[in-house]
Amino acid sequence: MSTTAVDNVLPPKGKPKWLRVKLPTGKKYTQLRGLVDKYDLHTICTSGSCPNMGECWGEGTATFMILGNICTRSCGFCGVKTGRPESVDWAEPEKVARSIKIMGIKHAVVTSVDRDDLKDMGSIIWAETVKAIRRMNPETTLETLIPDFQGVETHLDRILEVAPEVISHNMETVKRLTREVRIQAKYERSLEVLSYLKQNGTNRTKSGIMLGLGELEEEVINTMEDLRKAEVDVVTIGQYLQPSKKHLPVKEFILPEQFKKYEEIGLKMGFRHVESGALVRSSYKAHKHIH
Repeated sequence: MSTTAVDNVLPPKGKPKWLRVKLPTGKKYTQLRGLVDKYDLHTICTSGSCPNMGECWGEGTATFMILGNICTRSCGFCGVKTGRPESVDWAEPEKVARSIKIMGIKHAVVTSVDRDDLKDMGSIIWAETVKAIRRMNPETTLETLIPDFQGVETHLDRILEVAPEVISHNMETVKRLTREVRIQAKYERSLEVLSYLKQNGTNRTKSGIMLGLGELEEEVINTMEDLRKAEVDVVTIGQYLQPSKKHLPVKEFILPEQFKKYEEIGLKMGFRHVESGALVRSSYKAHKHIH
């Protein structure tokens, strides 16, 4: 690690001040929160206690998770339950589309657990969800934050066919740490998925990584370079926070000036957008990434 990178991290001894979040406020947030509670709508924003919920909702953006809340993978960073998922709810596409309509969402992000238990790995429900949202909310733009579908092109093609404005798939971490952080995933396979999407007509591709797991500055830059080689348009870089004591520990807190440095490096590399900061999450400022 370079001297600069050493200077720009802190050992994990209590959350630093820049990770303390104010409670979301504002008329738009209050209105949407009321609708979510009244109609029992499910968003990642609320279930994941996202620090940017107030800001995103104020801009008309929200994130929805499909295919249940039990994942077939057991990533060391993720707070989603691992186990045997429930059966597919074929009414889910209409439910998500209805939620978006009720909330008046201008830009929706859809994500899901991994469903390696299904023959189609959930790609059919993915495509049907996009179609349902388009039917019920023709003015709403879409980002699909997809799993790797084990790199199977047939499944990826289903997402390409429904043509969301942005297709994203997260690398999550650097190559050296992938086996530890994303146990059933592969660094090269994720890059191949992103490259395949771009080569086959996706207008905008996007990926995200989190820092504080022991990665080196050089490794972060190498990952960004790999993403550019795969023609990825947008990258998000944020601070990893441990969901529970069972998950991987935070090795270090990245200082704001280091996040700023990565932003500047990424823009020089040619990314259209670089969202880099301690509180940045995959969907942060997502509505801007379609441009």
